[in-house]
Amino acid sequence: MSLSFNRHSVWAIYKFEMARALRTLWQSVAAPVISTSLYFVVFGSAIGGRMSSVEGVSYGAFIVPGLIMLSVFTQSLSNASFGIYFPKFTGTIYEILTAPVSALEIVTAYVGAAASKSMVLGGIILATAALFVPLRIAHPLWMVVFLILTTVTFSLFGFIIGIWARSFEQLQFVPMLIVTPLTFLGGAFYSIDMLPPAWRTITLFNPVVYVISGFRWSFYGLADVNVAVSLGLTVSFLVACLAVVVFMFRTGYRLRR
Repeated sequence: MSLSFNRHSVWAIYKFEMARALRTLWQSVAAPVISTSLYFVVFGSAIGGRMSSVEGVSYGAFIVPGLIMLSVFTQSLSNASFGIYFPKFTGTIYEILTAPVSALEIVTAYVGAAASKSMVLGGIILATAALFVPLRIAHPLWMVVFLILTTVTFSLFGFIIGIWARSFEQLQFVPMLIVTPLTFLGGAFYSIDMLPPAWRTITLFNPVVYVISGFRWSFYGLADVNVAVSLGLTVSFLVACLAVVVFMFRTGYRLRR
């Protein structure tokens, strides 16, 4: 991957991707916010009102970090995967690959745009959650760090899926059948300490657990696993995704005919 950096080309691709989000505002912003608000109503108000608090935090407030992560995962993946898949589908990817734009610039622009959209969405959902439940953020700086790491990591993962996919069906396969179930089983709605010991051990193999646990710690100082472990594994996942992207561009995997 070339180390040269042309900020004008990065800005052009970044603006194009951000403009695409503005053209589909209902789909990219309104729909996730409405869906998450329904979670707050059902789980936070209806069911949460009948449940005791979790480690001193009301159930409605406890699920907020998990619900934000649920939307951030989904949108980061779909934005980045569709962003790179659509030029492949229409054939315009070859114009980008033959243009004087390096692989580093292409990845920075597409992943940066996808991560930016997800961070904005996460902020909107956080503001929406504050309308339903009282929130406190114990470590706001770490909350931002975990949000940036998560959006960039899952945008890179989505970028990999977009290059790998050869059809719209494959484009939806990993997010719908793998990532979303892992998110629901990753402690978004509960603490994994509530699980029987055997299931808790199995759950620890789910990487989503560490992201949600670290993000929840930034709110309430509560974590299912040590926050340093969560941070280390999240960074490791980011580095692994970056290594796969570098491999794809160096070998031309599913980028060149």
